[in-house]
Amino acid sequence: MKQFVFIVILMITNAPVLSAQTNAGKHHIFLDIAHGQRFWNDPQDMVGSAGQDLERVKYLTSQMETTAEAVGASIGYFKSKIKPEDLIDCDLLFIHIPSTSYHADEVNAIINYVRDGGALFLIMDADYWSTLKQTNVNQIISPFNIRFGANSADTLSGGFTKAGVLTSEALKVTYHGARTLSGGTPFTFNTQSQQPFGAFRDIKGGGKIAVMGDGMVSLYMTSWKDVKDYQCQEFMQAVFQWLLE
Repeated sequence: MKQFVFIVILMITNAPVLSAQTNAGKHHIFLDIAHGQRFWNDPQDMVGSAGQDLERVKYLTSQMETTAEAVGASIGYFKSKIKPEDLIDCDLLFIHIPSTSYHADEVNAIINYVRDGGALFLIMDADYWSTLKQTNVNQIISPFNIRFGANSADTLSGGFTKAGVLTSEALKVTYHGARTLSGGTPFTFNTQSQQPFGAFRDIKGGGKIAVMGDGMVSLYMTSWKDVKDYQCQEFMQAVFQWLLE
């Protein structure tokens, strides 16, 4: 089983909420935190909390803010059911390892959003934090001919990208077990068999979608299994830049 350990040096409403720290960007990135996401949260909702969860959220938020600033974007949060009107001002929807299902209205709203020119970055992982029985993410991405499958047989650590559309140079990215996926153009690969665990597609109408079957690099885990130089920030900036172009 995969367990994520974060070593960190620190520095509900019904409407989408923009972060006060990064509200000046020309693009708006919204993080879904309403569907059982374990790792992400709005730190403003955790005032008075303590412990590892708070430290992790502070770390992730600071890293995401760095990514957003680099691509000229603000970050905000969807804290309840996603509605079409919520997506009007959303340039990039970030969904990271949900563990509950999306209502049919939400699925349709997200699909139409992408078809109308929106960008979606959706990430799952091997069965541990969430399973495909718990969440219906395949209903969201299958109209774009990408689909998650079973756990990957490749369990050794380490992944990489190749120079291409999403990353202009090869990057070393975190990987340790994943969920298989099919469809799209591959852009992240594990070092064990070089099988892809990330794929992307340009959608007719101007939309873009990127999908990954491992969540470690998008959790900014630069250190794992005695490797301390994974290029998570570089990777996230490159992917977000492409999605927002």
